[in-house]
Amino acid sequence: MHYELDENYFRGYEWWLMKEAKKRNPDIILMGLPWSFPGWLGKGFSWPYVNLQLTAYYIVRWILGAKHYHDLDIDYIGIWNERPFDANYIKELRKMLDYQGLQQVKIIASDNLWEPISSSMLFDRDLWKAVDVIGAHYPGTHTVWNARMTGKKLWSSEDFSTVNNDDGAGCWGRILNQNYINGNMTSTIAWNLVASYYEDLPYGRSGLMTAQEPWSGHYVVEAPIWISAHTTQFTQPGWYYLKTVGHLEKGGSYVALTDGLGNLTIIVETMSHKHSMCIRPYLPYYNVSNQLATFTLKGSLREIQELQVWYTKLGGPSERLHFKQLDSLWLLESSGSFAMELQEDELVTLTTLTTGRKGNYPPSPKSQPFPRSYKDDFNVDFPYFSEAPNFADQTGVFEYYTNNEDPGQHRYTLRQVLNQRPITWAADASSTISIIGDYHWTNMTIQCDVYIETPQRGGLFIAGRVNKGGILVRTATGIFFWIYASGSFRVTADLGGWITYTSGHADIKAKRWYTLTLSIKGYFASGMLNGKILWENVPVKYPGNGWAAIGTHTFEFAQFDNFQVEAAR
Repeated sequence: MHYELDENYFRGYEWWLMKEAKKRNPDIILMGLPWSFPGWLGKGFSWPYVNLQLTAYYIVRWILGAKHYHDLDIDYIGIWNERPFDANYIKELRKMLDYQGLQQVKIIASDNLWEPISSSMLFDRDLWKAVDVIGAHYPGTHTVWNARMTGKKLWSSEDFSTVNNDDGAGCWGRILNQNYINGNMTSTIAWNLVASYYEDLPYGRSGLMTAQEPWSGHYVVEAPIWISAHTTQFTQPGWYYLKTVGHLEKGGSYVALTDGLGNLTIIVETMSHKHSMCIRPYLPYYNVSNQLATFTLKGSLREIQELQVWYTKLGGPSERLHFKQLDSLWLLESSGSFAMELQEDELVTLTTLTTGRKGNYPPSPKSQPFPRSYKDDFNVDFPYFSEAPNFADQTGVFEYYTNNEDPGQHRYTLRQVLNQRPITWAADASSTISIIGDYHWTNMTIQCDVYIETPQRGGLFIAGRVNKGGILVRTATGIFFWIYASGSFRVTADLGGWITYTSGHADIKAKRWYTLTLSIKGYFASGMLNGKILWENVPVKYPGNGWAAIGTHTFEFAQFDNFQVEAAR
């Protein structure tokens, strides 16, 4: 809901992604967690708890819409990503979910630290009743006493966030086991699922796999995917951890899970300190060395005669093995005992389940840089997604738009559609911006037809060599060519507009189309308006490279069409 009366259940890629996931695994669990909220919920304040009923209504509408428009059942809902919670809001949300017949939707809180949510729940019975799961982010495999005392399920509801090389895989393998062993956490959620964003943005390649070149189709099934399989192929939500789990004598750990119906899965990891550091928090030093580990099955588990064995070895290319099935382990004569030789950086799953399979996939197309010559006229009648391909919105939202008043060449455009600053998770910029292209580009010419919708106060820009995005977008520098409906232009060295290279008057009004051209070569830049030079040979300094970009002066409506960029070799 970009605006108060706006309800659109077809924006973004998440609906598509959830449906694709359900096709592959109908039992997969779906969760929602607001990272930000639309500005109108704050009634003038950057705070989602001004009107508790209104915010709860907004969230509940999303859950109902998921079911109504997409037949998707949301299983869990969160409060506000890594930001303060309001106990009364959580209670109001539970009340409204129940009132709408959504008793089965469970609440996670507070997707931040263990405290103050845990102690708040111990002191407030109604809050304790409303919260089903305590979720903490990057807990470093440890929890706190108060969280355990609540008796609620404990989750690491965001973790990993580490470059997906073998060290990242080691991080993932270690915490998947030790979050339960050290911290009683029965779920660990990786941020993020697939690294499908420009690698030079913050947290590049911090997904379980990489698919960051839609223009080439290139993708890489990285090691963390196979690490995940060691757990996810041989357990399901609803299985139970056995209490007899823990650390190995010479480093590493083991967990065991059962479905309560006779099946058993044991996962053993020996990730070394050096090869399993996550991005956060700090990991105290420990040592792992070669060892012989003996396991004994007792009680009803002694009936088990055979265990399937799956093996991963992380490390140098010569010894690397990902998720390989080894010969079964037979326990016929062993009275339930078996021994394993373990070296460092290994992961072994032993399981009664025979359904394990190392999936295969077609060879990936060759990696290619972003095309040096690129254009998009946005002439899409029924877009599959609401956003144009390859543009990455860093602040604001740029959507395909059909201009019914313009039967001419600007019928289909790209429009910035937020007219109010959202209640944000991170410090978004004060100007909207969407980036595109190759971070390593230096010399380029960007051209775009632009349309300011706000009279007098409106403005927009095209830009090159933009060097920052994500949580750092407020400090982005580059060469920004701005025009304003007040009849002026400006060229700045940064998105914030603190450093001006040049400025002047220009024949610009709102609600008219103009063509802007920005040329950057070496230490100089020039700009054209409708094919005529407006400013030229302006000396530009830092940065030497970056993306192309479009954007608006404030959170305002504006349109862009016939975008093109030519980057020199």
